[in-house]
Amino acid sequence: MTSANPWGHASITLSPEKIVHGTYPTPRFPSIANVPILTPRSATITLHLNLTNTTTDPESTNTVPETWALDLTFTASPTVAAPTSIQINLQHAPSPWKALLQETISHPDCLPTIRFLFTSTPGYITRSDLIPRRFECCPGITSAHSFLTPLQHVTSVSPQSLTPSNLEQTLSSSLGAVITNAYDTVGLNKETLNRLSFPFLLPTQPAPKRIAWVQGREDIDCIERALKAAQALGINLVIIDEKNHWLQDPTSPWAHLREDFIEADIAPNDGFPQRVVDAVRNYSKPIDGIVTISDVRLAGVARACEMLNLPTESPEAYEIAADKGRTRLLETVGAKESFVLQHANDLEGVLAQKGKLAFPMVVKPVIGWSSDCVTKVKNVDELRVAVKKASDRHADSPKPSTAVVVEPYVAGPEVDANIVMLNGQIIFADINDDFPSPADSANAGLKENFQETQNVLPSALPKRELDALQEQLRATLLRQKFQSGVFHCEARVRNSSVRYQDVGNGIVDLVPANNNQNSQDGTTDPEVYLHEVNARPPGYLESVAVLLAHGVDYYALRMLLALGDAEETRFRALSHPFRSGPQFHLSVMIIQQTRRGIMRSADAAKEFLEKHPDVRENVVDYYTRKKGGDILEGPDAASLWWIAFFSVVSRTSRRDLLQRVAFIEKHFDYEFDPLDE
Repeated sequence: MTSANPWGHASITLSPEKIVHGTYPTPRFPSIANVPILTPRSATITLHLNLTNTTTDPESTNTVPETWALDLTFTASPTVAAPTSIQINLQHAPSPWKALLQETISHPDCLPTIRFLFTSTPGYITRSDLIPRRFECCPGITSAHSFLTPLQHVTSVSPQSLTPSNLEQTLSSSLGAVITNAYDTVGLNKETLNRLSFPFLLPTQPAPKRIAWVQGREDIDCIERALKAAQALGINLVIIDEKNHWLQDPTSPWAHLREDFIEADIAPNDGFPQRVVDAVRNYSKPIDGIVTISDVRLAGVARACEMLNLPTESPEAYEIAADKGRTRLLETVGAKESFVLQHANDLEGVLAQKGKLAFPMVVKPVIGWSSDCVTKVKNVDELRVAVKKASDRHADSPKPSTAVVVEPYVAGPEVDANIVMLNGQIIFADINDDFPSPADSANAGLKENFQETQNVLPSALPKRELDALQEQLRATLLRQKFQSGVFHCEARVRNSSVRYQDVGNGIVDLVPANNNQNSQDGTTDPEVYLHEVNARPPGYLESVAVLLAHGVDYYALRMLLALGDAEETRFRALSHPFRSGPQFHLSVMIIQQTRRGIMRSADAAKEFLEKHPDVRENVVDYYTRKKGGDILEGPDAASLWWIAFFSVVSRTSRRDLLQRVAFIEKHFDYEFDPLDE
């Protein structure tokens, strides 16, 4: 990595020297009108070469492009004339980089550095928003911008060809730019290497594609990034959903994020696959793949893909993963300790056959999500109550089920393991710690649930146990007949060498376990006790957390997977995390319901952050699900919905992160009108 300053102190003169009346409309930058230009502005121009070197990715034989940068650092006007004067006419041939430059210098009190990024390697861009996504949350960066369009060919630019006379032409070939108000050359070079050391250019141009997305989610706050990812990938989305869905209205502020909307009955019953097939066949344009992230629709969409000869994994694999009973009985760990009931009425016969059971045990419906009706029981009486509740949960749903799985309660630490698999091999995985839930308490009763309290990434489990998780969960996915996909697995580590304990000031974290206290069978090798496989990306808040921490976009990968072998190269490329690992410790913390009532606070999470601006600096994402007027069902409701979540980060340490989380837990408050218990 080298730097050069070919011109010394350069005066950048922005013409014309008057108020500009006009606009620079682009998809990425707002129109700018009547903005005063302060001229001349003085700037130092510095080249940074070989920020990433051309290398071959051993996994895919793709080339990591060579990148370099031009830093434009604005300073106060010099008292002496600069040796080099460069004219940049912002009105001539408006472009995204000119719009960015115009906006940046329109603030007279701001003297930023703009880093323009280039590559000496030609190719086609993997996704057009590469720079904003990979530099999101980058320390010291106030904003990141792309100058690219989807599927665009990127021209190679040699830094040796740069001269004062062709600066404007060179800037027109920039990938994008990042802006900082606290210029740190060493730190910025390090972060550029960290974030762009992967094969982000393709040797051949991907063809524009169209995907049908079945079930458009409940609101923009839980799908926006996925919709924008599709645009950046050059994928047109057609949403298939029920009449009056919020994405149906062509005049809505979000309509531009999808190509079209197909109104259809998407109830997950026996006729669902054929209705999806009919919707795709009747659409006026060819559809190249189908995606859903709805658990109850995964198998049906896979069947529709088979009927249409579109890329898909086996429908049977999705059916196994969706059935916690079939999943449990396929496992090599825990199958003999568990049993499955087709109906609550079957319990008494099983009790008579099995005799004494080893409590505590866990009861859950064979289908479900969000830990709905998952209960820890300590005796037979509680078992009967929990089995009845779990059996009734989906008895009247569009795809009715009364089946229940009963399994031992495993006290080891729980994890969420998100796995990206291609052709039977894991090419990326992130494992995060799923902290204890209310039901994990030794004194928990039937009302305590297993709803998540916080997920912290990266995991603090020992490497030996992390390796065991990847190895054993890969074996699970292969047993279920999957070969490729993005999977969200939940499991516990039996015989773990760590356990949760209060480490002071009410903070709970993993600490060494004395003599393998979590061991239940006398062995010392860690065993993965699978809870469930969700054959789709993790929930939106966790998917966003992984994107921010690791730079890997699960929704983008899932859409590429739906397009089959033609997108394997791009799929591999975009599975690369940051070179230096996660950029911070992150906790997705959940504010659970504790009482029944009607929410009075309009937006409790937003109001909390406004009250505590110092906390806001370390919150990279948040959302209030239960807003003013919404009903709070209480902690023992059949369907569990949290009040709000915060994604809290720390670049200092895991302990610092947990202290920040503890502050929010202690001080978060909201107003509600209680309902009679």
